Amino acid sequence: MEKINLMINGIPGNVAKNILEHLDPDVFNLVEASLTGPDVKEDFFEFKNKKIKLLKPDSRDEKIKEILEKFKNIIAIDYTHPTAVNENAKFYVKHKIPFVMGTTGGNREELVKAVEKSEIPAVIAPNMAKQIVGFQAMMEFAANNFPDLFKGYSLEIKESHQSGKADTSGTAKAMVTYFKKLGLNFDTEEIKKERNKDIQENEWKIPKEHLEGHAWHKYSLVSDDKSAKFEFIHNINGRDIYSRGTIDAVLFLNKKIKENFKGKAFTMIDVLKG
Repeated sequence: MEKINLMINGIPGNVAKNILEHLDPDVFNLVEASLTGPDVKEDFFEFKNKKIKLLKPDSRDEKIKEILEKFKNIIAIDYTHPTAVNENAKFYVKHKIPFVMGTTGGNREELVKAVEKSEIPAVIAPNMAKQIVGFQAMMEFAANNFPDLFKGYSLEIKESHQSGKADTSGTAKAMVTYFKKLGLNFDTEEIKKERNKDIQENEWKIPKEHLEGHAWHKYSLVSDDKSAKFEFIHNINGRDIYSRGTIDAVLFLNKKIKENFKGKAFTMIDVLKG
């Protein structure tokens, strides 16, 4: 099997580094370059015997030409920063690099439109954990088939992530759309976001060793007369679940590239089905 040339962008970010640990060298050929932010001081990141060059925004257009000459048919993984989502997508489109967008935030409509107007396919999802995506699919099914099921109920959404996560959880935001269809009056601005380590450890009881990498979510629904309560919880410690899902997304995207898909934005639901 021909190896997949894989460019992991967002190094030295935690998720990007975690993905490095999960790569099968028999399947992937790591591109020794990574898009990174303007504030990153390092020029290289060393991983095992490889020296990965960190490409800053002001030099990446020039450097990518050399990379694309050396590595043909690159697929990129993006775990950068919410503020970089749309500009990075434009970069991938410009250089015809199919990508898996794991970074949350940005203008998601513009992101999808950029792909649909391009010559490349991409996988775009607010969450790359397959099991959570499956849970979301179940909620979407309920929303579409049982509208107003929870009409008259109140909703509370609480999410906790590591302090370095800048934006509100994309998964929590996606869940709001399903709950609205189920009859709940709720806006994404009402999501309660926790980033304080002391509160996370002492009140949420998140293990100390996972304060720097976790995703805890709780959705509570209470009837108007307080006689019924429903709760949905998914607590993830560490980043392995996202790395595994992202790699599956890359394998799926590689298949779609070979099938000559262009201008198509796939989701993790497509990955699960595929």
